[in-house]
Amino acid sequence: MLYEQRIAEDTTRRHTIAVLVDNEPGVLARVIGLFSGRGYNIDSLTVAEVDRAEHLSRITIVTSGTEQIIEQIKALLAKQVPVRQLADLTTEGQVVEREMALAKVVGDRARLIDALRVADFMGARLIDRTLETLTFEVTGSSEDIDSFLRLLEPEEVSRAGVVAMARGTRMLTASELRP
Repeated sequence: MLYEQRIAEDTTRRHTIAVLVDNEPGVLARVIGLFSGRGYNIDSLTVAEVDRAEHLSRITIVTSGTEQIIEQIKALLAKQVPVRQLADLTTEGQVVEREMALAKVVGDRARLIDALRVADFMGARLIDRTLETLTFEVTGSSEDIDSFLRLLEPEEVSRAGVVAMARGTRMLTASELRP
């Protein structure tokens, strides 16, 4: 049993961490420095002000690591960054996650028609077109975006990071993380 527990602790797993921070200069630099200084990778990072009156921003970080590394990341974030609230959404229940991407296809008429078919099949929106290019917007899970891009084979891609929140009544707020 101890061997199985150790293997579970050593398994690398993707985690989505939501952090509510004071919106002040240098906060994002501290978060990035915390990761780079220890050799941890950030798979996705989004940040935006979510409460102007309280001067709060929400940072969503997607990273991978063992349970020990993730616990260390959370402890370091809480200690080195002006954190109001922190939640490891991966371990705290069901989560709604979305990502957005823009994808540009260049080609002749046949290539562009094929791209329109793929976009229609995958639920992407055409947001710009010229005689030689089509630009699509697609939203969904990271896996959905990956599938769309594999099928479309665009010449240029711009991806926004993952945004996520807990399902149901659990919320990341300035006063408390409500269960």
